[in-house]
Amino acid sequence: MHKRLIVFAVVVAVSALLTLQAVAQGRSADQYPSDIAIDWFELQLELAQSTPGFTPPVVSRAFAYSGVTLYEAVVPGMPGYQSLAGQLNGLNDLPQPIAGVEYDWRVVANRALYEIVHYMYFNTSEENFAKMEAVYHEWHDILSNEVEPAVMEASLTQGRVIANAILIWSLADRGHEGQLTNFPDRYMAPTGEGLWIPTPRPNGDPLPALQPYWGDNRTFVVDTDVECLLEPPPEYAEEAGTAFYAEAYEVYETVQSLTREQNEIALFWADDPGTTATPPGHSISIMNQVLRQEDATLDIAVEAYAKVGISQADAFILSWYYKYHYNLIRPITYIQNLIDEDWNTPIITDPVVTPPFPEYPSGHSVQSGAAAQVLTDLFGDDYAFTDHTHEVRGLAPRSFESFYAFADEAAISRLYGGIHYRVAIERGIEQGMCIGSIVSNLRFR
Repeated sequence: MHKRLIVFAVVVAVSALLTLQAVAQGRSADQYPSDIAIDWFELQLELAQSTPGFTPPVVSRAFAYSGVTLYEAVVPGMPGYQSLAGQLNGLNDLPQPIAGVEYDWRVVANRALYEIVHYMYFNTSEENFAKMEAVYHEWHDILSNEVEPAVMEASLTQGRVIANAILIWSLADRGHEGQLTNFPDRYMAPTGEGLWIPTPRPNGDPLPALQPYWGDNRTFVVDTDVECLLEPPPEYAEEAGTAFYAEAYEVYETVQSLTREQNEIALFWADDPGTTATPPGHSISIMNQVLRQEDATLDIAVEAYAKVGISQADAFILSWYYKYHYNLIRPITYIQNLIDEDWNTPIITDPVVTPPFPEYPSGHSVQSGAAAQVLTDLFGDDYAFTDHTHEVRGLAPRSFESFYAFADEAAISRLYGGIHYRVAIERGIEQGMCIGSIVSNLRFR
């Protein structure tokens, strides 16, 4: 792996010296359909579900770097658009197409995604690597019959050097190879009244803290010192009649009287690692469906994947920072200790009963709010759609009148599931929308 990184660095450095900042020749990206991009991101939904260690923060990172790679690969073929270099934290000048050379942006995109997806899922199975090869070669063979050999070769080279440059940028974000370090041994959770306690699993000891240092990762765009700040949760208390007790009792009472639809909502949005592509994958799945519904062109798709991917990555960095900053006790622990020792969440999976990290804010809420804000800014306030994400798992599709409506339902599902207090949900949505607005305000054009 390290030899490969050295080769990547050399390729990028040489390419940067030999190329010029110029608009390349060839058909613009708005003249191509978005199928090639959608195929790669649909494949990643499978990879995220089946690759070891792909917890929600890790998944969000992979989608973000894939989205930025795709955007930077195709943006020279998008008149009126500009690179994100100089706007994203730590991303400086990128290798540009050679002036006067013709490129096919589908070929560039196919090769760039092939490279970055291979790296992001470096520890996946041989079966999954074979799926990557199949997607790449299917498109490569189709395009080889349409594109002149010289254009093909130039486009393949440009795709490689862009992916390699993004890869090198990614290595310094402190989330590099996060799938191998989900539960670091060196972390010691603080102890004290009202602080998070790992909850037992059905089959044994509790899991340790998941990604306790993820909040220290480099964000893509949000300035965590001044933007999208999260105020403290209500003051911890154990007495009936206090604000905190009321938060916990609402969770208890909601679960005790759960309706059939509320239970269906809790299951639809659970998005557990290992059985689904996790919450950020669900947001990507929604976007895939929207792009197909819109019959979107390639330029629209690459902007959308970049924005949603970045919003998801920053949502998980910020929410994880505040989770471990406040270290708030989970409802299941509070309720079993103070209200009903036999109480449990309605969503019980093996090996996890309730997520192995602190409670506040709700990560589902932050990431859903971020995705909804970005998608609303892209496609409009009243965009109606039906989400078929879990149809293959036997869960009925759910319809929404807007992206905000999907985010609200995804967020409140965590109350129905007995996972979060309402305050963590509502403030999480607000923080996510703040993140999404910052991403939407990047200068793409």
